Amino acid sequence: MNLLTLTMILPLFGSLALAVAPRENTQLIKLIALATSILTLISSLLILTKYKFGQTGFQLVESHSWFKVFGTRYAVGIDGLALALILLTTVLVPIVIVGGWNEAENGRWSIKTFYMLILILETSLVAVFAATDLFLFYVIFEAMLVPVYFLIGGFGRGDRAAAALKFLLYSLFGGLLMLAAVIGIFVVSLHQGPGSFDVTTLSHLKISHNTQDWLFLGFFIAFAIKAPLFPFHTWLPGAARSATPGTSILVLGVLDKVGTYGMIRFCLTLFPDASKTFAPYIIVLSLISIIYGAFLAIGQKDLNSLIAFTSISHFGFIVLGIFAMTSQGITGATLYMVNHGFSTAGLFLVGGWMIQRRKSSQIADFGGLQRITPVMAWCFFIAGMSALALPGLSSFVSEFLVLVGTFTRYPAAAVIGTLGIVLAALYVLILVQRSLHGPLQAGNEDTPDLNWREKAAIAPVIIALVLLGFYPKPAIHIIDPATSQVMAQASISDPTPLAGK
Repeated sequence: MNLLTLTMILPLFGSLALAVAPRENTQLIKLIALATSILTLISSLLILTKYKFGQTGFQLVESHSWFKVFGTRYAVGIDGLALALILLTTVLVPIVIVGGWNEAENGRWSIKTFYMLILILETSLVAVFAATDLFLFYVIFEAMLVPVYFLIGGFGRGDRAAAALKFLLYSLFGGLLMLAAVIGIFVVSLHQGPGSFDVTTLSHLKISHNTQDWLFLGFFIAFAIKAPLFPFHTWLPGAARSATPGTSILVLGVLDKVGTYGMIRFCLTLFPDASKTFAPYIIVLSLISIIYGAFLAIGQKDLNSLIAFTSISHFGFIVLGIFAMTSQGITGATLYMVNHGFSTAGLFLVGGWMIQRRKSSQIADFGGLQRITPVMAWCFFIAGMSALALPGLSSFVSEFLVLVGTFTRYPAAAVIGTLGIVLAALYVLILVQRSLHGPLQAGNEDTPDLNWREKAAIAPVIIALVLLGFYPKPAIHIIDPATSQVMAQASISDPTPLAGK
C-alpha cells in the first residue's frame, strides 16, 4: 500500500475501532483516538523519508480506476505544497486531542461520536490535499462538511445549531458553483481528447478567455468561502464562538486552508489567464480582508470572536501573496498557511483553557492572570506575538515574504497591506493587556495554572512557533519546488528587479 494512502486511511480505521469500543469506557475511547492520531503522524513523517526534496511534480503517486465511464480515478500524490499542509494536519490532530481531553463531555452526543468525527475529518483533510483527480477532490471537499457540521452543532456551545447550519449552507453554495465548474472543465477536456479529471492533464488544456473567466469564478468563489475571504466570511465568527476549541483549531487552522490551497492548485494552474485578469480585484478584496478583519478584531469583547476576526485578516495576507503571482508571494503564502495553523492553535488552545477555568469568554473577565498563572499567560503571550508577526516567531517570515513578493508587482498594495501589521500589533497588545495584566479580576484568585497534560499539548505549538521563526529553511526547502512548478504551469515569472531596469 502506498504510504500516502496509508496516512489517509489510518484515521478512518481508528474511527471504526471507536465504533465498536464500549460507549461507557470514555478513557479507552480517548486513548484509541490519541493512538490513532499518533500513528497517523508517524506515517506522515515517514513520507518525509520517501520524499525527494528539490524535485518538482507529484511524488508518491497512486492511481486506480474509479468510475471508468466518467474517466474518474482514485489518484493521489503530493508536492511540497500538499506535503506541508498534510504535515500541519497530522501534527495538529493529536495536539487537539490531548489539549481538549475533556471538552466533549458536555456535548449533545456521546464522546465516542466526537472522536469518530475528529478522525473522519482528519482522513478528509489528508485526502483533499493529496487528491490529484479533480472529481475526487470535489467529492472530498464536500464530504468534509459533514463531520464539521456535527462537531459544531453537536458539541459546540451557545447558538451552535444556527452556526453549524450557516457554515453548511455557505459551503454547500460554494460547492454547487464548483461542481458546475468541474463539469464545465470536463466538457472542455472532452472536446480536446479523452475526457479527464487529472489535474496535470487539465493544466495543459487550451481554454478560451471567456470560458476561463466563468470556470475560474466557479472555483474561486467556492475557495473564497472556505478561506474565508471578504465578503464571504460571515459564517466564521459564529462558528468560532460556538465550536469547541479543538474544532476551531481544525476549522481555522487546517480546513480553511483548503480554500487557499485550492486557489494555488487549481485557480492559478488551470485558469492562468483568468487568474491574471481577476488578480487586481482579488488583491483589493484581500486588502479589505486585512484591514476589515483587524479593525473588527480590535473592537471585540469576546475572546473567540477576536481570534476569528484576526484569522480573516491573516487569510487576507495569504490571498494577497497568492495573487501577487511572484515566487516570494506564493512561497510566503504557503508558509503563512502553516504558521497561521500553529499560531491559531496556540490562541485557541490557551484561550479555551482560560474560558474553561473562568466560565466566561469575555476578555475583561481575565484581567491579571499573569500574576497567578504565569505558564498559561506566557504561552498565550507567545501565540499572540506570533499572530502579530513579531520577528523571531514563525509568522514574521511568511508575512515578510508575502509583502516583499507583493511589492515587486503591486507596490501600492504592499504598502496598504503593511497597515495590517500595525493594526495586528494593536489588537494583540490590547488583548494581552486586558486579559493577562492589570489588576486581578474578582473570581480569578483560585485559577489554576496549566497541568502536565495541557503543557504537553501546548509545548509542540510553542516549539514550532519559535523554530519556524528562527530557522524556516527546511519548510521553505519543501515549498519552493512546488512554487516553481505552479509558476511554470501558470506561465508566471517574477518581475524584473528595479535595479536591473
